[in-house]
Amino acid sequence: MSAIFGEALTFGQASGPEVVLRVFGDEHYARYESLDGYSAVYDDEHGLFCYAQLSIGSFRSSGTPLSETPPSGLARHLQESQETIARRANARKLERAAMAGGHSADEVVRTIGPNQGLLEGRVLSIGAIKGLTILVNFQDITSSVTRADVEDLLNGENYSRNGNISSARAYFMGVSSGKLDYTNVVVGPYTLSRNREFYVNNLLVEEALTLAVDDGLDLTQFDSRNENIIDALNIMYAGQTQYRDNLWPHNWHIDLTFGAMRTNLYLLTSLGRSVGDLSIGTFCHENGHLLCRFPDMYDYGERDGDSIPSAGIGSYCLMGSGNHNDSGRSPSPVCSYLRDLAGWCDNQVELDTAGVKEARHGDYNTVMKFRTSRANEYFIIENRARMGPDRGLPSSGLAVYHCDILGSNEWQQGTAAKHYQCALLQADGRRDLEQNANRGDGDDLFGMALGTVLSSESVPHSREWDGRESGLTISDISAPGDVISFHCGESAPVVTVAKGSAKPKLPIPDNTRQGVSSAISITQSGTVAAIKVAVKIKHTYIGDLLVKLMSPSGVTTVLHPRLGGSKDDLTATYSSEDAGVLSRMVGQSMMGDWVLLVADRAWIDVGILHSWSVELTPAPQSLTLVAGNQLQKSRRDPGSAAGQGKREEMGRSRDKKVSKQSRRKGKSNGRRTRAKVVVKVK
Repeated sequence: MSAIFGEALTFGQASGPEVVLRVFGDEHYARYESLDGYSAVYDDEHGLFCYAQLSIGSFRSSGTPLSETPPSGLARHLQESQETIARRANARKLERAAMAGGHSADEVVRTIGPNQGLLEGRVLSIGAIKGLTILVNFQDITSSVTRADVEDLLNGENYSRNGNISSARAYFMGVSSGKLDYTNVVVGPYTLSRNREFYVNNLLVEEALTLAVDDGLDLTQFDSRNENIIDALNIMYAGQTQYRDNLWPHNWHIDLTFGAMRTNLYLLTSLGRSVGDLSIGTFCHENGHLLCRFPDMYDYGERDGDSIPSAGIGSYCLMGSGNHNDSGRSPSPVCSYLRDLAGWCDNQVELDTAGVKEARHGDYNTVMKFRTSRANEYFIIENRARMGPDRGLPSSGLAVYHCDILGSNEWQQGTAAKHYQCALLQADGRRDLEQNANRGDGDDLFGMALGTVLSSESVPHSREWDGRESGLTISDISAPGDVISFHCGESAPVVTVAKGSAKPKLPIPDNTRQGVSSAISITQSGTVAAIKVAVKIKHTYIGDLLVKLMSPSGVTTVLHPRLGGSKDDLTATYSSEDAGVLSRMVGQSMMGDWVLLVADRAWIDVGILHSWSVELTPAPQSLTLVAGNQLQKSRRDPGSAAGQGKREEMGRSRDKKVSKQSRRKGKSNGRRTRAKVVVKVK
């Protein structure tokens, strides 16, 4: 089953040139529009697409070809009623069921998988499977694509022609971790007996297979289980894909017998006009049904008791609309939900235990699963960075799927009774896929983020479909890449060190009690568990200096109590880890202005507060991050002594310089002559 969502495609006309139309729908029901928005129907009497008119909720041909001016008063974007759509789709299903020997249509095209999440029927997802691919031309349409071209497309080891990411065989070998080796024997091209238009309403499968058998083809080579059943029958017809009735690409049952061999499922798709039309997307999607019994992961709009369209899993899986990624040349990998059902994942990473996990891109042999209170319902996480086979995705990051093998990707409601079989939790919380707004966008996957991004209270949330808490919590996601790390389970507080620095370059007044001050503003909240302060002061006699630190709450501690005598320059780091140093600051509030106070308490020698910094480690139990996680800033209050000193420094001349020798005049025998100063430390 291959659905089309508004793509502009080329169609043949029996009585006119090709026409380009936008298509909406699938092989059971589709609507066509001209590029300027007028609904169209194919008029068999005229052999042309004509403007559609509505009559009691149903389309009828106006008889006016699209090449002419539309009838007067005709509205654009006409649509048939839901009753008509359902009636036409059901009629089409009955017709297909009759051709399939009574098989129910739902056995092939359901969006719910009744067989433990898969469709009913023969599952051929593991082992060496040899398929049969028959190429056919029409009497009026042929293709320049050769058998060798198709053999390369389907079986090539390093196929990249026309921009394809790989051959079909390499695609399935990759996503199955080598468990499905699917090759194809290609025969033909054979020429059918009629023009292409005839086969719009008449299935060509039996005629094509008869031509191959009459050419001497041995069908027993396509029976891997010795059940006298052809495992995989693919028919590719010449020309561009015709999204009309029996020529619409599809996968279905057909009951034909050739000697001891009989048919089961078949795929019909196009060959293209030239090698430039070849792509693997649709072939891989339909063989996902045929071989693996994967259900469709998108919404048909009128199945499983639901008539409201949605996008299902969108572009994020081959069985959604991902077969169309990069025009079918980079089909999305099969999502890990379906890979797990197919038995392709040898490694299971249980996410029920808390800790840091790593999701590796392209590790198709692993499924990362979080189980809920129900065996049929769980969450799966995988790395979908936009690279390699994922290069055609609209988003890049961590994908989180809410899975239920009893669900249906027809049910976009998200309720306990009606929910998807595999729902992508879209990181932006908009639920665009459920609302049919798009097939995926750049905000769907979880990118790099600190803190909790998914929990029972977040948007989107991780609650079970009935609303109960699942217990799944995800936090601290790393950037998209080959490996994405994340924390699963209740998030341990992240200890984020707050840092700030300042370079005030303030002159320190000689022999004053007030001195200068410099403030660093910390915007991270919490309480101090550890603190470091680094100070750089240019001064010719550090024994003159009294250096203190004041917390935002006004608590003050002395860092440098006039020690060091005649030594030059104070460059030091103080830490609360050192006994007795900065111990008063442990437990203080982090947020606010931390102020360094520097005073010269003796005459003669002067200096400059060059720079300083503070580093605060928060206590884990009190950690809270403000918006932006951590904002670091050094600030000087223009009204403070530091600000005033800076303005004075900029405004006055520094022409007068006194040598170190003259500044130290009066020193004798290690003693200094100076006025007595009384120092009071507050």
